[in-house]
Amino acid sequence: MLRIGIIGCGSIARVRHAKEYFENPNTVITALYDPVAERAETIAAEYGGKVYGSCESLIQSDVDAVSVCSSNQTHAPITIDALKAGKHVLCEKPMATTMEDCHRMVDAAKQHGKRLMIAYYQTLTEAHARAKRILDTGELGSIISFNTIFGHAGPEMWSADKGSHTWFFKKDEAAFGAMADLGVHKIDLMRWLVGSEVGQVSAFVRTLDKKDETGKLIGVDDNGLCLLGFRNGVIGTLEASWTTYGDERNSTVINCTNGVMRIYEHPDYPIEVQFRNKEKAFYQLAGIHSNDSAQPNTGVIDMFVNAIMEDKEAAFSGEYSLKTMEVLFAALESARTGKVVNI
Repeated sequence: MLRIGIIGCGSIARVRHAKEYFENPNTVITALYDPVAERAETIAAEYGGKVYGSCESLIQSDVDAVSVCSSNQTHAPITIDALKAGKHVLCEKPMATTMEDCHRMVDAAKQHGKRLMIAYYQTLTEAHARAKRILDTGELGSIISFNTIFGHAGPEMWSADKGSHTWFFKKDEAAFGAMADLGVHKIDLMRWLVGSEVGQVSAFVRTLDKKDETGKLIGVDDNGLCLLGFRNGVIGTLEASWTTYGDERNSTVINCTNGVMRIYEHPDYPIEVQFRNKEKAFYQLAGIHSNDSAQPNTGVIDMFVNAIMEDKEAAFSGEYSLKTMEVLFAALESARTGKVVNI
């Protein structure tokens, strides 16, 4: 039985990490820490575990592994300290706020012989897994292009500190906004579906509408739009938005030489395929995880636990995630310079 500590006890820890550890037969939550002690106490009351008075004391406890669910700027230092203390780490996205810190996290995991995994989940959804199998059969031919979007009304609607004062809007705590919060999920997804790495990025990343508690535009981006060029020739657009003020959008359209695949666009069928001859196929599968709905098991915790218990590399290892972060930082550089960035 793995003893688990959770650092940062906001919404993502409560509805995903704690819940999924509790449901996993091989784990028990023994330690919790949050600067706002009441949040840790709320999770402890529901799922068990001792509330610690500091991050450091939790890391030095007898836990086997920790989930790092704190603000973006703290991901790297907490992760590295935990790895040095001999703990396996599951870190929420984005991995870190600089590419240098991402590499330091990977190096620490290697040096201390511990597992480091980043909490991506989109490739684990039923529809994305089926989409990958369909693409791999070749019945749709080769991928030509795609457009993918992840947009909702913003983290202030869902985070523990609800409202315009949320840490997600503060540059010194979040470092960046919608592109790192939502865009990284789609970068990771498209790397997997396309089966290639991104070679070129052109992007607009801007703050267009979100305001902080003073009424001023927030210090991080609320929208990002990227053009991605993959090494195998595939091109596509990726959009991340915190200003989607209607229904949440989390969908992908893939144009292939023998037809089109639409994922999470149809209201009743998570996958719709239209072949070049106009024939259609519909797949009735589970819907995607949404902040607006009950949270089914993502599979992320199970994957992390299995990697530890079976002593194997997880699919979303720190080293694997470096490529996703390279694309994110290339998008931010492109937006800053107005130039296409080669990776």
